[in-house]
Amino acid sequence: MSTNFYFNNFTNSQEQILIEDLVLESIQIYGHDVFYCPRTLIEKDEVYEEDSLSQYNSNYLIDMYIRSYESYEGDGQFLSKFGLEIRDQVTFTVSVRNFMNEIGSVEMIDRPQEGDLIYLAMADRLMYVKYVNKTPVFYQMGAIQMYDLVCEMFEYGSEKLNTGIEAIDSIEKLSSLSLDAFGILTNDNLLLVTQEGNPIIQGSYDFGTQAGDAFEDNVEFETDGDTILDWTQIDPFSEGQV
Repeated sequence: MSTNFYFNNFTNSQEQILIEDLVLESIQIYGHDVFYCPRTLIEKDEVYEEDSLSQYNSNYLIDMYIRSYESYEGDGQFLSKFGLEIRDQVTFTVSVRNFMNEIGSVEMIDRPQEGDLIYLAMADRLMYVKYVNKTPVFYQMGAIQMYDLVCEMFEYGSEKLNTGIEAIDSIEKLSSLSLDAFGILTNDNLLLVTQEGNPIIQGSYDFGTQAGDAFEDNVEFETDGDTILDWTQIDPFSEGQV
C-alpha cells in the first residue's frame, strides 16, 4: 500500500521557506562572521585527487554557526612518526540560501567545496574544509536548509594565498620555499630575472628561515637520545661486531 496521497510532505514550499528563514535567522543571531576563501584548482592530480598548485584568490564574509561550541574536536595534539601534529577540528553550519546568494552565485558552485578555507578572525585560526555534510538534517519538509562543514587546522603546502586578508596571505611569505614570493617586481608586476632566467630575489629571503619549522625539536630529541642510547658500544644489530 502506498502512502496517503492527501498528505504530501515534499511539496509544501511555504513551510520549506519558513524553516529556511528560521535557520537563517538563528545563524545570524548565534553565529559568527567568518571569511570563506574558495580554492582554485590549477593542475589536479586525478590519481591522488589533490592539487599542490592550488590558489586562493578571494574572500567572502559570511555568517556561520559554530556547532563545536564546547571545544575543538578531532584528534587534537599528538606525537606521530612525522612529529607533533595538531588535528583540531571545528564544525560550521551555513545556510544553503545564504551560501548560494553570497558565494555560490558568484563562484558558480552549488555548495561548499572540500579544500576551501575558512578564517575565523575571532580565534585567529585558519581552517580548511575537510568534509561537507550535505544532509545534516534529513530533508525537513522535503528540502535541505543547511550544510555542515567539518574543518581541520590548515597546513600550508606551497599554495598561492592572494585572498586580500593579511593574516592569511602572510602565511605564504613566512612558509613558502618558492622564490617567486620574494622576487623583485616591476611597475607592471613583472618578475625581474637574470640573463639565465633566474628570478632576482630580495634580501629578505632566507632559506634556513623559510625551510625551518618553529615547532620542531630535532636538536632536543637528538641530545636527549644520546643520553639513552650510546652507539659507541657494541651494535646490537651487527651480530657481535663493533
